[in-house]
Amino acid sequence: MTIPPAVTAARALVADLVSRGVEDIVLAPGSRSAPLAYAVAEAADAGRVTLHVRIDERSAGFVALGLSKASEGAPVAVVTTSGTAVANLHPAVLEASHTGLPLILLTADRPHELRGTGASQTTDQVGIFGSAVRFAVDVPAPSGSQGLTGEPDIEPGTASEQELRDLRSITGRAVSAALGFRSGHPGPVHLNLAFRDPLAPSAPLPGLPADTAQEGYPTPDPPLVVPAVLQHVASPALPGDPARTVVVAGDGAGTDARQLAEVQGWPLFAEPSSGAAGGPNAIAAYRVLLGSEELAAGIEQVVVLGRPTLSRPVQRLLARPDVTVSVVAPGAGPWPDAARNAAVVLPGVAPAWFETSTPPPSAFLERWRAAGAQAARVLDEVTCDDAVLGGPTALSVARAVAAVLGPDDLLVVGSSNPVRDLELVLGLDGPGPAVLANRGLAGIDGTVSTAVGVALAAARRGLRTRALLGDLTFLHDIGGLLRGPHEPSVDLEIVVVNDDGGSIFATLEHGALADSGSAASATFERVFGTPHGSNLAQLCAGYGVDHQLVKDVPTLRHALQAPSHGIKVIEVRVPRADRQAETRELARRLVAAVQP
Repeated sequence: MTIPPAVTAARALVADLVSRGVEDIVLAPGSRSAPLAYAVAEAADAGRVTLHVRIDERSAGFVALGLSKASEGAPVAVVTTSGTAVANLHPAVLEASHTGLPLILLTADRPHELRGTGASQTTDQVGIFGSAVRFAVDVPAPSGSQGLTGEPDIEPGTASEQELRDLRSITGRAVSAALGFRSGHPGPVHLNLAFRDPLAPSAPLPGLPADTAQEGYPTPDPPLVVPAVLQHVASPALPGDPARTVVVAGDGAGTDARQLAEVQGWPLFAEPSSGAAGGPNAIAAYRVLLGSEELAAGIEQVVVLGRPTLSRPVQRLLARPDVTVSVVAPGAGPWPDAARNAAVVLPGVAPAWFETSTPPPSAFLERWRAAGAQAARVLDEVTCDDAVLGGPTALSVARAVAAVLGPDDLLVVGSSNPVRDLELVLGLDGPGPAVLANRGLAGIDGTVSTAVGVALAAARRGLRTRALLGDLTFLHDIGGLLRGPHEPSVDLEIVVVNDDGGSIFATLEHGALADSGSAASATFERVFGTPHGSNLAQLCAGYGVDHQLVKDVPTLRHALQAPSHGIKVIEVRVPRADRQAETRELARRLVAAVQP
């Protein structure tokens, strides 16, 4: 059997990706990408990789993002055909770039002689992702006549050995860049792969043995590993008064943030997806408590880990000219400093910072702890079962979800109000679950698909995945529910807080428009509130997904504790009209509770 150059090259590419740690490949169907489809299916049949097929490239990109996120930054490849298929990856690529997740984008393209000729499904794909990728190469179509470096072919009719060597060299560079081996700045990479007809083998591929390579599926080169050399600060000294320091843990900060706060005796302001929320120094409702002038005025220094994105009060704190801001930002990527006020940017946490014995609580820390305890009591009062007998609120739903889930759970939380509600109630009833979120660009795009990808990867670690989403976030990516009958099964419960629109805008400055008269209120409702009137049960039925409407918090808790298999949507309807007033009243009560 003669294997065309395109298929031979695709097999070599997939083999090399597997050798470099790629365990999952997400594929969207197409014709120009057929060589890759044959190669990935062959590798999946041999048990070398797990294949996930999605018909929507946008969803495929976010499934890959979720797989990588729940696999603690493992590289995941995405395969698409040419044309608009490539452009549909862009939202996931942007999120992966800002989050630092290693997606490997394998986009098929026409050979060079067909570009710019009006050939079907042909556009300029070279550089399409711009600065969002860490590495990008336009790979010429293998011809079997000469390698990429011009060496003569040794076996006409298939890809040359030199072409395969060149391809594996490119793959090694791409995976190294995706993982940030040299830069310490992982993220997506793009291989634009031109393929020339024929795109299919003349007969079914012979298949791969389970443990050895064979002719046509070359033995891959050893993985290219060039670790980045990151020098941490030798001295533990920081400017400012250590006794008046707080730690801000943004998205992806990791456990170092919590450990640092506890060892140094500093209050901890941790976002839900920081990986640092919890512990004796974590301050409940810190973003609201920053509205207390007396508490906030005592802060002289902030150490920032991760990327804080949730809170305007935190950004105002980081912008204060009387506060010294130190940012911990490993790698070669941009550091988070939206306020442009950082006094020092550190490549890592100095080991000496963890070597000191934990000091006795300072008066500064005790004041913040006491304020957090008072805030927790207020939050308990407004979210307990007795307080929501008339019907659940978005905040009480977030608390119920956090209370039911434990250390064997992962919670994917949507942007807008759900993540902010979760931030207020996380920890009221115990440590709660690990939380993941798409906070790179803090958008709602692709969140259902991300949760599906997280659930697929988390199941391998023995973890159960749930998601807490708003209704617009759910509807924006409802196509993520679509999964073919041949795809790996996934267990995922999605709690949808349905207030028939975008209540997040009512809590921003746009909410004032809603209160300024009937005409202005109508404008707000149409262009910000955006009611949709969708029947979620019917939509779920169309995708073959179970749906349950719950009307109170005890029923929600029972639904989350009951055994469940497959994808299930639990809908909780809450009012939207009072969101702005409720938010203001809660803030007033929280600040009043901590006043002397």
